[in-house]
Amino acid sequence: MLSKRDVETFERQGHLVVEGLVDDQVLENVRGEYAVLMDRLFEQWHAEDLVDAPRPGMDFWDKLDVAYRGGFDWYQPFDISLPHAGITEETPFHFGPAVFGMVTDSNVLDAVEALIGPEITSNPIQHVRIKPPERAVAKDEIRAHVVSTDWHQDQGVTLPEADESTFVTVWLAITDATVENGFLKVEADRSDEMMPHCPKVQTALADPYIPENFVPVPVKAGGAVIFHPMTPHASLANESDGYRWSFDLRYSVTGHPTGRSHFPEFVARSRSNPASELKDWRAWKDMWEETRSRMASSPHIAQHRWDGSSPYCA
Repeated sequence: MLSKRDVETFERQGHLVVEGLVDDQVLENVRGEYAVLMDRLFEQWHAEDLVDAPRPGMDFWDKLDVAYRGGFDWYQPFDISLPHAGITEETPFHFGPAVFGMVTDSNVLDAVEALIGPEITSNPIQHVRIKPPERAVAKDEIRAHVVSTDWHQDQGVTLPEADESTFVTVWLAITDATVENGFLKVEADRSDEMMPHCPKVQTALADPYIPENFVPVPVKAGGAVIFHPMTPHASLANESDGYRWSFDLRYSVTGHPTGRSHFPEFVARSRSNPASELKDWRAWKDMWEETRSRMASSPHIAQHRWDGSSPYCA
């Protein structure tokens, strides 16, 4: 549980770095689960004659590097959400017991409870982020979860239904986030207002609102940066020779609109009604599969509120 001083720091500066939020077992479980997924994808690509047979000793990172450089779709099969458009019955995603264990980890929920209270919903605005070295990034790569992330507020990338909702984002590091591999940067002074965003390469703060003063927030694997929804933040480019891996996990007060009401949510913790908590990862997976099926045959639903009509975006 966070200390009173931690909570005060979060309220004052709009973010909080928490080292060692999850233990090594949580990290090992997630890494192992994704290694199995990568092996399965690699076998599929080999069967389709897209890659050579794996070399002896090839690990997760070796195979990921082959996949990224070869232009294979590794990101969406790894993600814990659906894409913003083009959803079909076959759109891949990943929901497994290790990821569910991370999302519902008691230490994570203890920290969230200290900030938003004991009735906690897992918000569906969530993603895996695995960032390749910048030198290897394709020129047409624009996905914010793959390349450096532009300045934005998490409140700004929800739909207006969540403007009065209380939530926090837990940016959880699976590998160390360092100067070299593109750690986060956060506005030095907390903001309490929604700023205009524009549909640039990514949905991002309008140019006049990009912070001039910011602080770096490196964090080690297992640690997290927790954000207030109004806190502007971005990430540096990955200038290292390796990949940087994290998850964006978001939690809302139960009963508050999530900002993606067309995606499934679940109760992660309830002190008033523990029976309402979701305990089975397979039920979580089923919810997303049902949503995918529904959305594959439904009109497109925008995931962002901003268009280019704002004078700030001209």
